[in-house]
Amino acid sequence: MKLSIIIPCYNEENTIKIIVEKVLKFSLYDKEIIIVDDCSTDQSREIIKNLAEDTSIIKYFFLDKNLGKGAALNKGFKEANGDIILIQDADLEYDPKDYPILIKPFIETDADIVYGSRFLGGEYVRLHFFWHFLANKFLTIVTNVVTNLNMSDMETGYKVFKKNVINSIEIKEKSFGFEPEITVKLAKKKFVFYEVPISYRGRSYEEGKKITLKDAFIALYCIIKYRFLD
Repeated sequence: MKLSIIIPCYNEENTIKIIVEKVLKFSLYDKEIIIVDDCSTDQSREIIKNLAEDTSIIKYFFLDKNLGKGAALNKGFKEANGDIILIQDADLEYDPKDYPILIKPFIETDADIVYGSRFLGGEYVRLHFFWHFLANKFLTIVTNVVTNLNMSDMETGYKVFKKNVINSIEIKEKSFGFEPEITVKLAKKKFVFYEVPISYRGRSYEEGKKITLKDAFIALYCIIKYRFLD
């Protein structure tokens, strides 16, 4: 089994090297690392180039315009050659030490998709941003209502798919709206979802966090749009 790890990056000069080094240490499966830079304006691209010089495992792609996380991931999905595709954010909020538990359902069950939940009792969770927590819970409940799933964390950054599963849908959203879009579209196709507990170290806006409450309203619109209008 080959694992494709997709890392979207935008202005992550302080963390991209650290996260890639963490991913490289994961050695249970054959893997490729695909970094898609979303037109960073800091030193991220130079760091990515330097990292790729040291190993053939890393492939990278630079977008000409800042289009959003969804666009960066969509590029990564198209370039992936692995049997399993895993999304890894570049911001150190999610720890690659959780890869074994994220991949285990594909080996032992009928899983098509695995989401890593921050609310199922991982090893640790950094506590802050109550209103983000509340917005996430609300969006997850709405998603469950329209898909008849019972997930606990729709907006999680750790999403893992069989390659043929994620390639079965067309992704239209270019920014954070891709999270509800892919969830709803895959649920409509009756693919099998699993959740597993993960650790989470959410960062502050001072540390570079990008998502805002405005994105919650976009996500709500996308849930309705892709369930009933698309």
